[in-house]
Amino acid sequence: MPQSMNELGFYTLAGQPESPRELLDEVKAAEAMGIGSCFISERFNIKEAAVLSGAVGAVSSEIGIATAATNHSTRHPMVTAAMAMSMHTLTEGRFSLGLGRGIAPMFRAYGIDPIKTAQIEDFVSLMRKIWRGELVVGHDGPAGKYPLLSMGPQYDAAIPLTFTAFGPNSLDLGGRVFDAVVLHTFFSDETTARCVKAIKRAAEKAGRDPGSVRVWSCFATIGDHLPEELRLKKTVGRLATYLQGYGDLMVKTNGWDKSVLDRFRADDFVQNFRGGLDMTATPEELEHVATLLPEEWLAPAAQGSPAQCVDAIRGQFELGCDGVILHGASPEQLEPILDEYRRTRPQAVFDHLPRNPAGSSI
Repeated sequence: MPQSMNELGFYTLAGQPESPRELLDEVKAAEAMGIGSCFISERFNIKEAAVLSGAVGAVSSEIGIATAATNHSTRHPMVTAAMAMSMHTLTEGRFSLGLGRGIAPMFRAYGIDPIKTAQIEDFVSLMRKIWRGELVVGHDGPAGKYPLLSMGPQYDAAIPLTFTAFGPNSLDLGGRVFDAVVLHTFFSDETTARCVKAIKRAAEKAGRDPGSVRVWSCFATIGDHLPEELRLKKTVGRLATYLQGYGDLMVKTNGWDKSVLDRFRADDFVQNFRGGLDMTATPEELEHVATLLPEEWLAPAAQGSPAQCVDAIRGQFELGCDGVILHGASPEQLEPILDEYRRTRPQAVFDHLPRNPAGSSI
C-alpha cells in the first residue's frame, strides 16, 4: 500500500449512486491508492450519513473519515454524540463529525427550521462537553432546552469537528470553533484565497493557532480521460444544480455577474425543469445549459490531462488550502490523476498532516 497522502480526499458515492454498497469498493480502492480522507455527503435518500460512516469505518483501516456534512437539527444531540463516539472508537480516532447549515429551500419544504450560527456554536459546545464525559444539566441555549445530556464519566474524547462553510458568518464560525473547514466547489481563486484568510483570521481572533484549523478546498476534478458526456454532467450539470439551489449565494460569494444568473433562471428549459439538472438532464439538454454559463464560472476545477489536473490541484495549496478534496469523481476515475500526483509529489511537505481530516497538525 502506498504512503497515505493525507492532504488529499474524495467524496464517496459521488453523483447519483444506485446503491450505497458502491462505497465498499470505493473506499477500499481509495485506501489502496493512498487517498488520505473519505468525505461523506448526506442526502435524505440512500445517503444517510451515520449508516455510510459506519460502512466506511468497517471496510477501512487507515483512511480518515468526515461527514461533510450532516445537520445538527435533524437528530437529538445525544443521538449525534453517540454516533460520533461510536465512529471515533470504531475507527480508532479517524473520524470527524462534520456539520453544515443545510439547503434552505429543502428545509422549508420538509418543515425543518433554518439553522442559525448561534445554534451551531452552542451545539458544538454541547458535543465537546458530552464527549469529555461531562454531565450537562438544565441546558437552555440556542441549540435547545435539554434537562440532561450525558453519556457517562467513563468517556473522555476530543473528537475533531468539521464545518462546511460558504458565507462570511460561516467562515468566521468555522475559524472560531471548528477544527477543519470545507469550502464549496467552483470557488474562484480569488474567493478561495479570501475564504482561507477569513477562516485563519477568525481563528487567530478567537485566540487559537490559525494553523490548527485545516481548510479543505472542494475542487471539482474531471480529467479528460473520462467520456465527454460524463464530463458535461460533472461540470455544467453540477454547477447548474448549485445555481438552481442557491445561485444568489454562489454569485455573491464569487463576485459574479448577477444578470447572468437572472438569464439562467429565465431560460424556458431551466424554468420548467423538475429536479437537479445533474441528476436527470440528458447530454443534449446539458449542452443547452452550457450556453447559459460563462466559461469563467466553470474554470475553477481540475480539468484536462493528468498533468494539467495536478497543476490545478497544486494551485489550491498555493492559495493557502491545507487539503484538497478531489470532488465529483470516484477513486477509479481519479486513478491516472493520482498516479501523476504521486509521481511528482514533494517529499515531506505534507508529512505533518494526521490521517483524521480535521486532526490538528500543530
